[in-house]
Amino acid sequence: MADSFIRHIELLGYEKRFYPSQHYVYMFLVKWNDLSEKLVYRRFTEIYEFHKALKEMFPIESGDINMEKRIIPHLPAPKWFDGQRSTQNRQGTLAEYCYALVNLPPKISRCLHVVNFFKVRHDDMNPITDSQIRKPEVFILPKDAKKNLSDITGPIVLQTYRAIANYEKSSSTEMALKAGDMVDVVEKGESGWWFCQLKNKRGWVPAAYLEPMDGPDESEEQEPNYAGELYIVQKSYAAVEQDELTLKEGDTIEVIHKLLDGWWVIRKDETTGYYPSMYLQKAGEVNTSMKSELRNRSAPPRRSTIRNAQSIHKQGRKQISQETYRRNSKKYIQSRRNMKGKFQNKASVITEKNEQEENKSKAQPAVPPRPSKDLILNRCTESTRRKIL
Repeated sequence: MADSFIRHIELLGYEKRFYPSQHYVYMFLVKWNDLSEKLVYRRFTEIYEFHKALKEMFPIESGDINMEKRIIPHLPAPKWFDGQRSTQNRQGTLAEYCYALVNLPPKISRCLHVVNFFKVRHDDMNPITDSQIRKPEVFILPKDAKKNLSDITGPIVLQTYRAIANYEKSSSTEMALKAGDMVDVVEKGESGWWFCQLKNKRGWVPAAYLEPMDGPDESEEQEPNYAGELYIVQKSYAAVEQDELTLKEGDTIEVIHKLLDGWWVIRKDETTGYYPSMYLQKAGEVNTSMKSELRNRSAPPRRSTIRNAQSIHKQGRKQISQETYRRNSKKYIQSRRNMKGKFQNKASVITEKNEQEENKSKAQPAVPPRPSKDLILNRCTESTRRKIL
């Protein structure tokens, strides 16, 4: 572990705990250089003590000798009494602090003091609880607030989902499930892998194994967009099921339906089928290290492949058939071609009219007929009449 270092620290939110007495802890998703991701919990008083020790270890970088040379970020001291409002309002400052901390020079960001503080502790894996005390309340930092840390809105309470079948984990970062388990979803990823917690267990779970409590339909699933969005295949995949597509790296496709389980319906030319979203990247987007790491994982299982799935809802999740995708997609492509043809015909008609008008403007004017001798004698001046006599 001596060579281990932290790549990224993400503040997920905070928990309100009631044992041994009411207090608050912040939740951090710590991403290490070995590509592992660990969830840790820290009180703000702990974080502040860590911060003070870090300043003592690096007096120059903390500005104790010369304030102009300070690079270690500021962190306000804890209040005499930290309630929920102060815990909530401090999230933006704390998220910015963690971001700055990881981006400090390696001698600071990778020192043992930082590494040891964010290591997983026994309490992180097995928090102290009391069966007589109610379950901790969890509040998640909104996604919009993560993009704009200076604008922290209200907290979001975790959603509870139910497992529809048993799931055996295939890596240490995943979490095994039994049918009927009630899990709290901490983070929903477009890849189809969701970060969940169940009592003292936490890990990644395939979204296909989970169903909401209020109904089988996922409100987050948008309607198909047959116009399509351009994406680039970043990792090849060979189809296993008949309704999947086989594509190679570098192919350009159109995404027509983004589904929560991480299997999106895509269109290649006039062919539609399912493809793992984690292997796709939107055209024009920059490839990040996080996306590259994600593609090293295996694609999550599809709901259609889950055996002995048992839902608590009378009606199953509404699912569009592949034939419907194919038929509507062809209709859209045909209408797009027709519109393109109409525009081309209209353009050619306008061009012909312009050419005709241009030719008319270039034509020579007609020469008027010469007046007769009688007309000249009656109407012209004396000098003109002399010329014809």
